[in-house]
Amino acid sequence: MEQAKLHDLLQSLTLQEKIGQLIQLSGEFFDATDISLGPQRKLGITQEAVDLAGSVLNVAGAKEVKRIQDIHLRQGGHPIPLLFMADVIYGYKTVYPIPLGIGATWDPALVERAYTNTADEARASGLQVSFAPMVDLVRDPRWGRVLESTGEDPYLNSRFAAAMVKGFQKNLAAGSGLVSCVKHFAAYGAAEAGREYNPADLSTPTLFQDYLPSYKAAIDAGVKMVMTSLTTLNGVPATADKWLLQDILRKRWGFNGVIISDYASVYELIKHGFAQDSTDAAAKALTAGVDIDMKSPCYANGLQPLVENGHLSEAKIDDAVWRVLTLKNELGLFEHPYGGATEEREHAQTLTPEKRSLARDLSRKALVLLKNNENLLPLNPHGNQRVALIGPYADEQELLGLWAVHGERKDTVTIKAGFSEYLPAQQLQTAKGTDIIRDRSMLEKMGVSAEQIGHIISGSNTEQSNHDQALAIAKNADIIVFAAGEHTLQSGEAGSRTRLRLPDNQRQLLAELRKLNKPIVLIVISGRPLVLTDVQDQADAILQAWFPGTEGGHAIADVIFGRYNPTGRLSMTFPYDEGQLPLYYNHLSTGRPENHSQHSGRFVSRYIDNPNKPLYPFGYGLSYGSVQYGELKLDSDTLAAAGRDELTAAISVTNTGTVPREETVQFYIHDQVASIVQPVKRLIGFQKVPVQPGETKTAALTITPDMLSFANRDGEFITEPGMFDLFAGPNSQDVHQTSFSLTE
Repeated sequence: MEQAKLHDLLQSLTLQEKIGQLIQLSGEFFDATDISLGPQRKLGITQEAVDLAGSVLNVAGAKEVKRIQDIHLRQGGHPIPLLFMADVIYGYKTVYPIPLGIGATWDPALVERAYTNTADEARASGLQVSFAPMVDLVRDPRWGRVLESTGEDPYLNSRFAAAMVKGFQKNLAAGSGLVSCVKHFAAYGAAEAGREYNPADLSTPTLFQDYLPSYKAAIDAGVKMVMTSLTTLNGVPATADKWLLQDILRKRWGFNGVIISDYASVYELIKHGFAQDSTDAAAKALTAGVDIDMKSPCYANGLQPLVENGHLSEAKIDDAVWRVLTLKNELGLFEHPYGGATEEREHAQTLTPEKRSLARDLSRKALVLLKNNENLLPLNPHGNQRVALIGPYADEQELLGLWAVHGERKDTVTIKAGFSEYLPAQQLQTAKGTDIIRDRSMLEKMGVSAEQIGHIISGSNTEQSNHDQALAIAKNADIIVFAAGEHTLQSGEAGSRTRLRLPDNQRQLLAELRKLNKPIVLIVISGRPLVLTDVQDQADAILQAWFPGTEGGHAIADVIFGRYNPTGRLSMTFPYDEGQLPLYYNHLSTGRPENHSQHSGRFVSRYIDNPNKPLYPFGYGLSYGSVQYGELKLDSDTLAAAGRDELTAAISVTNTGTVPREETVQFYIHDQVASIVQPVKRLIGFQKVPVQPGETKTAALTITPDMLSFANRDGEFITEPGMFDLFAGPNSQDVHQTSFSLTE
């Protein structure tokens, strides 16, 4: 539709019709098959408001979308189609690893391709907007939603944020892309103590240097929608924060797209103690800049009386409606209200062999080999060893993770199925051994019904039988592979935990298996970094598999049997103990750092009962074979801040092993002296280097002055002359070091 006609349409709408465009309701209001999210409450809105609503939450499927759209266009009283939005975070029908696993790939280019495929599937099924990516920086694995983040580093997160946005929106004009909605603005991942919905309290330098860059990267990549955080930032709910939404997002960053609240977060301004009632909440959210109110009664019931009483300008509503109409127009919905979705196209585009193949590749790149004593892995698929595949995830299809809303477990490849492609039946025996979880009280806290608990927790006789079967096949095996992990419901939103160990029943079984003195490979399925300290010595090899997605079983088998040499590197630190949390590599130093202090004995910054260091650091991961790093060299020892000066850092990597491998060479910087104390290290670049046996290659990074800048107390990025340490290596701890100076 031409801009002039779109403007005429806006002017023709009544106030009620305008407000309708700013309301998002879930499918239950339209008699649709709805995926229920969050606290369910009677919103108390009229049928007229439903008929005028501008968008729908979590209705998908070409047939259902067409049915709802047809009803709406008949009853709505105006020719404005609904927008269909949903959480499509790490895949639609073809599900990829959780984003924390995606972060471990260190491969933004591949991720962009994957998200283009996801958009293709979802758009064919009638969706037009994805509530993704979630780019919240995370430092505390007690918070369940670390599952949806790509990790703890601002630079790496920013690379993935841009890749995901570009992937979603790549084919938008062609009708097969999705509008990307970046979330949760801002700093939702900084929830205190890792407890869901807790406040975030951050200094301005920390906010701008660590937490905001990934959102900015999404804006720079052209994202068309932003979702606010459910929480408060420095005492102000993000959904009503003018400074965040107007001063930063719109004015400083130039974002002119749609801003949407998170689920019921406008209404929750009342619970925060920031709004008197729902009308006050509506006024504060709209004035702050929230265009669409997701699943709350505030805009539906509050905006019209605010305008009629003179407390709110209708022009303010017009501005918000214009942004919504513009987005619908960009999607071509006025001409094609179903967005090109048909049942035929939906069937043709979902779970295709090509999409499954890419999912398999992405899943295996996400796997992180944490331990491999005496090169136990890879297993030889052509040998005669008998393998006992034991554990609650041995033959379990629930490998998708909590927020794979549209994926189906029936389409998921199990670990057993993956192993069966490498081993004949006589060499592979499988036993469940124990349930994933047997903690009834925890399941009850998660809102699991008694009937569901009955399906999750086996009866005592069945549990004993599973246990006995596992020990029996283990005794006859040459190698034990134990597939363990947390339950899907234990991570994700509202999955905060204070104890991050494998469930007790699984650890007990693993300890019994260890007594058999057989080599053990531990596969860990989880939505977060777990504390693996107490099982570290119970296994000879450990593979962190996350929730690996639809092709997870194939991917795990490809790595275990050596078809694929693991390249995954952690994008989030694995703690030694929960008491260390939050724990992250790019922390500040203290005046009395451990091992570097003039103070002896007691008075240094350390724990007296545990080490300061993590169990596995950021950037860590093993591959098969071995490499040797050379000397880190610079082509100059000075860099001028003025002009367009640059210097190049280079380090050689030699494959000293017998198998090809890909090395992820990581470059870190440290500003020795600054007006605001800087992290001990921070990532400024990385390069993936494939090396054949006996081959030497060089990884290089061009360093420019802007890469050395930091945020001051006004949130502005500045550079200061001085000495900088440069580090390069396979992870954030094992590095080679040199230094250079930045001059004025």
